[in-house]
Amino acid sequence: MEQTLDFQTYSNALKKNKLLGLRCAGCDTITCPPKMTCQECAETDLSVVEMTGVGRIVTFTTTYVAPMGREVEAPYTIVMVELDEGPWIAGNLVGIDPAEADMSLIGRRVRLGHKVFPGDRYSAGDAARPLFSFDE
Repeated sequence: MEQTLDFQTYSNALKKNKLLGLRCAGCDTITCPPKMTCQECAETDLSVVEMTGVGRIVTFTTTYVAPMGREVEAPYTIVMVELDEGPWIAGNLVGIDPAEADMSLIGRRVRLGHKVFPGDRYSAGDAARPLFSFDE
């Protein structure tokens, strides 16, 4: 099976602050980040769509012990965002002191940006990851 949207294309788009997803021809669900099949019905007939990258925080966590290679970044807050188009994606939240992250974050509107993380011994090189800031 050929992948409709590979990770490299997804990452390159993020580097330009463009968020790509996959719209299912069967149920119209948008899947993001990219997968081989629709996350809702497992259909393989998918087309690439660009999303706004705007949504609301549904949950969050603050990381105090970072993974190898990112130790200097801790602490940082990771949010799960429900995008206006439907999918939920995770990314780092900027514009807040992680020590002040509390339940008032839930429901706040955010907008997509990106950060390029360097590769490590487990990856194929640098890659962009979602980064969110308050949309107010």
